[in-house]
Amino acid sequence: MILIAHRGNINGPDLEMENNPSYIDKAIEEGYNVEIDIRGSFYTKFYLGHDEPQYIVTPSWLFERAPHLWIHAKDVQALHSLTQQTSNFNVFWHQQDFYTITTKGFIWTYPGHMLTPQSVCVMPEKFDGLYSENELKNCAAICSDFVEKYK
Repeated sequence: MILIAHRGNINGPDLEMENNPSYIDKAIEEGYNVEIDIRGSFYTKFYLGHDEPQYIVTPSWLFERAPHLWIHAKDVQALHSLTQQTSNFNVFWHQQDFYTITTKGFIWTYPGHMLTPQSVCVMPEKFDGLYSENELKNCAAICSDFVEKYK
């Protein structure tokens, strides 16, 4: 099972640190994959940040961490630019779609919806008790602000 720290969070949301490059690196160092929010392109600049661009990151920063990143493209420029590099990046775009496919073939599953063996169960804590322990063990990954509890 792949454990994904949502925006770098491991033990609960930290709005001040989410998507901060050093916070992401800390989660990776602790053995987690990380979901990040990104805007921009190889032609301009890449920015991390959920609601707005906050932190500039270089393409080399992304490439160095690519095996550990689940990249939520927040604009069409990022989606286009990063999906041109599908052998390197695991990218997806969604708003409130129940399901979306990442470039690596995983099913990013909106909270509260049915899981499959290829699913990433997103934020199961929002629906405490909805998913059985067996369902969580049989999905491909869990993405959570509290990912430490699923270790």
